[in-house]
Amino acid sequence: MLRILSLVLILLPTLSSAQTYPGFKSVYVNDYANIIDTDAEKRLHDQLEALFKEHGVEATILTIGSRKTYGDSSSIESFATGLFNHWGIGNATRNDGILILVAHDDREMRVELGDGYAGEFDFAAGDVIDQDFLPAFRNDVYSLGIEKGTGEVIRRIALPLAGGLDMPEGPKEKGWDVGMIGFFVIVMVFLWMAFRRAVGDLFARLRSCPNCGRKGLHREREVLHSASTTSAGDGELTTTCEYCDYKDIKTYIISRRSSSRSSSRSSFGGGSSSGGGASGRW
Repeated sequence: MLRILSLVLILLPTLSSAQTYPGFKSVYVNDYANIIDTDAEKRLHDQLEALFKEHGVEATILTIGSRKTYGDSSSIESFATGLFNHWGIGNATRNDGILILVAHDDREMRVELGDGYAGEFDFAAGDVIDQDFLPAFRNDVYSLGIEKGTGEVIRRIALPLAGGLDMPEGPKEKGWDVGMIGFFVIVMVFLWMAFRRAVGDLFARLRSCPNCGRKGLHREREVLHSASTTSAGDGELTTTCEYCDYKDIKTYIISRRSSSRSSSRSSFGGGSSSGGGASGRW
């Protein structure tokens, strides 16, 4: 009996410090440290959801008070790697998951990358931490830092791998480097895609009518068959003149809607990490 009691006393410190990990309520944002504003959390959720729906990349944000709450991990690096694999972040085949971990009370953070990211992406992760996360964290502006840093993680790490683009060569330089110019080009393309219909309608009013030659063409659209997640739709574009009986009708295709596969997504894809990424402290 005494031997059993002695064994229990010897193992008790080990058992009490056994490594555990927090569970997740969301596959996108788990703000257990309560440092992200409500509006910012919604924007981050939508951003990460769009990343998964459009590119299939699983990225998640976790904030905690201290990693010591979950056992005696030796470092933020070992804790993040263990948590990453415990949750199984990322596609099991591509291993393209991303974990953004912020330990508020420990004043340390990590961007943990799946095994699918080459070492060059570690440089990008470190650069994003130094230039986008930590400056805001040092001023206790956590929502701003997490939003800005997450956007850069997506732009510089997730999207290049998902799109098969060139890997980052190293830390970005200040000023209008090629990456920044490319970012603004992408923004302009998205703006054009978003407002091209309104721009097209405006230019139509400036065109001369093929029948009477006066300016003032008007365009209207009518959806004939709505698009679904399995098939495209179609509609009619009717152009008329305000001053004569000119009328032109053309059909157009409505792109198939993206599948909302993430609406019922409640778990990760089984990805793994061997410790790639970068850490930061403030």
